[in-house]
Amino acid sequence: MSAKHPVIAITGSSGAGTTTTSVAFRKIFQQLGITAALIEGDSFHRYTRPEMDAEIRKAKEQGRHISYFGPEANDFQMLEKAFSDYGETGTGRWRKYLHTYDEAVPYNQVPGTFTPWEPLPSNTDMLFYEGLHGGVVTPQHNVASHVDLLIGVVPIVNLEWIQKLIRDTSERGHSREAVMDSVVRSMDDYIRYITPQFSRTHINFQRVPTVDTSNPFSAKAIPSLDESFIVIRFRGLSQIDFPYLLAMLQGSFISSINTIVVPGGKMGLAMELIMAPLVQQLLEGKKIS
Repeated sequence: MSAKHPVIAITGSSGAGTTTTSVAFRKIFQQLGITAALIEGDSFHRYTRPEMDAEIRKAKEQGRHISYFGPEANDFQMLEKAFSDYGETGTGRWRKYLHTYDEAVPYNQVPGTFTPWEPLPSNTDMLFYEGLHGGVVTPQHNVASHVDLLIGVVPIVNLEWIQKLIRDTSERGHSREAVMDSVVRSMDDYIRYITPQFSRTHINFQRVPTVDTSNPFSAKAIPSLDESFIVIRFRGLSQIDFPYLLAMLQGSFISSINTIVVPGGKMGLAMELIMAPLVQQLLEGKKIS
């Protein structure tokens, strides 16, 4: 961790809604006049999409599983070094994984490939990461130890599958069968490398729908925020003003000593109210506590 060059990480599995959280943080950065270096977790994949497809076929022939959740498909050493280097020097490198044709065309590339590595912008105030592994820990690597503010975005698993299914079929051109196969193939890595991160986070935002999601693979639409509650859990934070949050977030309530439940439509406002003071602390060189 670094007081001089703070690192903020949003961690959550594919389709979890980390992008919504990123929008809230970008608004906070603008309000506080912060220039943040931005990196995406997908840029630390080991393989392009065709290469990953080949590795999946090879693993299947060998009776193994490989997924984007695990270390075989991601370079945890490079991710840890990226956080460590930024914390020490405020510098580093970034690239982008191009998911769709809309993303790829400006680079004159095809989807499923990487842009070249290039230096992060100079003179930034903090590093902002969004991806799968911001809090991952393995026997060889401890990415979480380099993060000053770690946020988990965790819809209940059926909702997570619905979001992934609809996103991957409508935006990324995958078949429903391919997405379902991906969910099954990824489960071991999901349990080993994704879920443990949410016990290390400072804050978790878990979206719980109030409509039936019993069979996520038959869903035709993602439940809206207004059809959800957001369960917000705090860990190791002593300065959260619960009475203020209850007053500002109409319809919210305390469900346990460290948890507040907020109507889904107020998720963005809740994030701004909670995060802005914490980001300000980091900007002033103070550790989160």
